[in-house]
Amino acid sequence: MTMLNMVQAINLALAEELERDERVVLMGQDVGRDGGVFRVTDGLIDRFGEGRVIDTPLAESALVGAAIGMSIYGLRPVCEIQFSGFSYQAFHQLEQHAARFRNRTRGRLHCPLVVRMPYGGGIRALEHHSESRETYFAHTPGLKVVIPSTPAQARGLLISSIRDPDPVVFLEPKALYRASREEVATNGAEPPALGRARIARPGDDLTIISYGASLRAALGAAEDLERADGSSAEVLDLCSVSPLDTEAVAGSVQKTGRAVVVHEGPRRCGIGAEVVSRLVESVFLSLEAPVRRVTGFDVPIPYFAREHDYLPDAARVLAAARETLAF
Repeated sequence: MTMLNMVQAINLALAEELERDERVVLMGQDVGRDGGVFRVTDGLIDRFGEGRVIDTPLAESALVGAAIGMSIYGLRPVCEIQFSGFSYQAFHQLEQHAARFRNRTRGRLHCPLVVRMPYGGGIRALEHHSESRETYFAHTPGLKVVIPSTPAQARGLLISSIRDPDPVVFLEPKALYRASREEVATNGAEPPALGRARIARPGDDLTIISYGASLRAALGAAEDLERADGSSAEVLDLCSVSPLDTEAVAGSVQKTGRAVVVHEGPRRCGIGAEVVSRLVESVFLSLEAPVRRVTGFDVPIPYFAREHDYLPDAARVLAAARETLAF
């Protein structure tokens, strides 16, 4: 076990998989000599060479398109798109090709690739650098969408994503890149299965469901709620939004009877709406209050001077929790 931040944990996972499996290759703009825009791939080209850590042109469609072909022919490419706001230039490659090859070939061909993208707000970035559009990808059949919330989760989930036989969009909350350190398992530790949520904080009176950077607000609100009101909130980290762990979500809310869903993406048609729908379908008779959502707003995320007014924080989550408990 080593104390690492999320950048270091992702770097560790990439190094482990490059060492373990010669089919793994890294690709992207500046991932080699510069170590990536956030230095996530720092040092890997020196260890594994230019044939395994490949600097590519500034052309997202060509990057993902090439990776699709490489994956079909037996490699396991891991692409880095510098910011998720630039992924739209490659969206047709993901939606029309990567996500469809298993179905298109009736299972004869798989597309085992990972597309890594820093996403979300909170770092005072410019336009197209702070989007939280995970719903676009989660809405696409054939794509898995994984979002870590801690360094240990980032290491384990990325390894599982690289080993998965299907395409994975791996969204990295850049607000968490260097926000904290924790003990992270090193070589040999078994990675978690994709599509499984985890209980980040146990509780009995209310379930707060979140993922990625918004999990910090959820945990902060749960601590404030217990300290100020004596109520115990369970915090559930989804870990992936496609597949979504309905069993874990339903089980927690069946126990507590109340739920709040938190994410920084826009409210309309967001992941929170999907969670609410599944709760209504599966545990409606266990609900003791309407399920509330604390989300970003249905506008482009503001420039950095106002972005914190847009992002969910512990105060907004706490207010929603108190309203739910008082219903």
